[in-house]
Amino acid sequence: MKYLSRFDPRSGLRYVLILQLVIAAVLIFSDVAEEFSNPFKNRVELPSGPVSPGDQRREYRTDRTDPTLFLKDEPQDLPVPANFSARLDFSVSELDEFGKVLLLSGQIETGDADRLNSYLSDMTEKPGLVALHSPGGRVSEALTIGQHLREAGVNTGVLAGSVCMSSCPYILAGGIDRLVSQKGVVGMHQHYYEQPRMIPVVFAVEGIQKGQGETMQHLIEMGIDPALMLYSLNTPPDQIYALVSDELIQTRLATQMIE
Repeated sequence: MKYLSRFDPRSGLRYVLILQLVIAAVLIFSDVAEEFSNPFKNRVELPSGPVSPGDQRREYRTDRTDPTLFLKDEPQDLPVPANFSARLDFSVSELDEFGKVLLLSGQIETGDADRLNSYLSDMTEKPGLVALHSPGGRVSEALTIGQHLREAGVNTGVLAGSVCMSSCPYILAGGIDRLVSQKGVVGMHQHYYEQPRMIPVVFAVEGIQKGQGETMQHLIEMGIDPALMLYSLNTPPDQIYALVSDELIQTRLATQMIE
């Protein structure tokens, strides 16, 4: 009892506050460290140029299309911008093979699913194809867009000269028929799942696992082999793994490869 009488609640609160500040400092430091490259980290020299089986890893960029991925002067099925916009842009073109084509181009940001729904509602007729040209973006938004496209009963595709990377393949998965050109690129890598910053590691891991579960569930519901996730999980986020024809068909991400 003598020792208990000496206990000062204010000192206890002070120690708790100091401990919280230390934990916050550690989390902030680790958060900031992620924003800067580690100078001691081994840099992997990646090849350039079009991919081929066994040579499928390239540098991942979100600002523009890597022109070395395509053969020089190779014609595009429809014009796509070289630089990616900060969020999805929508445009309509006519192609003899598909009729009215709705192109989704740019990074995938919060609110793009609602914007696309409104755009589709305003179209006088359903597009014969929803073409994709995107470096990816927010995973949850891509999953929602893919679900909306499946509900709308449209076909999706990646045409010649276009890329669909990171979270974009989850939009591609939403098509009833999923067409991929031999001259287009579909690529995957590890994702950054959205979560509050400066949270304890245990909750961050829980959030990542939840995000991966939602992604696999989406693939299963769309009729895609969830083994597709292996290409994603085995590729660092600063790289992109470009799937070749056999991988696209075997996982059913593509229902048909086109010239």
